[in-house]
Amino acid sequence: MSIKFDGRVAIVTGAGGGLGREHALALAKRGARVVVNDLGGARDGSGGSATAAEAVVAEIEALGGQAIANAASVTDHAAVEAMVKAAMETWGRVDILVNNAGVLRDKTFAKMELEDFRFVVDVHLMGAVNCTKAVWEIMRHQNYGRIVMTTSSSGLYGNFGQSNYGAAKMALVGLMQTLAIEGQKNDIRVNCLAPTAHTRMTEDLGAALPLEALGPELVSPGVLYLVSENAPSRCILAAGAGGFERAYVTLTQGIRVTGDDAPEQIEARFAEISDREGEIVPDMGAAQGMIELTKARTAHGA
Repeated sequence: MSIKFDGRVAIVTGAGGGLGREHALALAKRGARVVVNDLGGARDGSGGSATAAEAVVAEIEALGGQAIANAASVTDHAAVEAMVKAAMETWGRVDILVNNAGVLRDKTFAKMELEDFRFVVDVHLMGAVNCTKAVWEIMRHQNYGRIVMTTSSSGLYGNFGQSNYGAAKMALVGLMQTLAIEGQKNDIRVNCLAPTAHTRMTEDLGAALPLEALGPELVSPGVLYLVSENAPSRCILAAGAGGFERAYVTLTQGIRVTGDDAPEQIEARFAEISDREGEIVPDMGAAQGMIELTKARTAHGA
């Protein structure tokens, strides 16, 4: 096994069960020292206990590994900073962060309370922001860091009844895109994982998915690669049931139209605008403007 984490320190949030537990165990089995973070609350974010995190620490220690438990809510920036401080005091570094903590409060948008929308965004998006901010300067100083954001097909492609969850998950892709650019000079590589797994977060799907084939342990190999020394950066890796795919945010070549009838031209030529031949994966947001300016210059013979 060439992917090893000897001497590395990892923080995994939401690691008291499901995907996070499997990520933590997989990292520990390959030599990482692990901070097992889990609020220990219900699926909707209510309640809390350190019991779940402590149980995973016991599993890691039984395997001969090193781990410490932490029950901070990722929404509490001060508590997250204290968690990172404890890791630094214990092991002197933080190399890996897996932002996995999450909650669900599913309802159709018509029936959803704004409080439930805010809370889900706060846990998934701001929770990842809080944790990433707490380790960012450490990783910059080390000139080394590996960060994974847990996105979802619900964010990438939508899912009925999950407007809050989908919005938060797609926001994590945008966060990853920019942090990967900003972290490049310090060898901080930032990626997204879009998992499909049978956990308490998906237990309501029932017969919609072959749950017996969707063990969370089948997703964790993707995390190990995304946080390894030879990891890519700015990758959206989808994983489930032993299958691995890569998702992209692309940009078509499009067209240029102006004038009073521009809306009508867009309508008439929308299929041409949508044509995927020659589409690109932009290096950064400015690529869109460059394509549009190139069209304008061409139209003016420049």
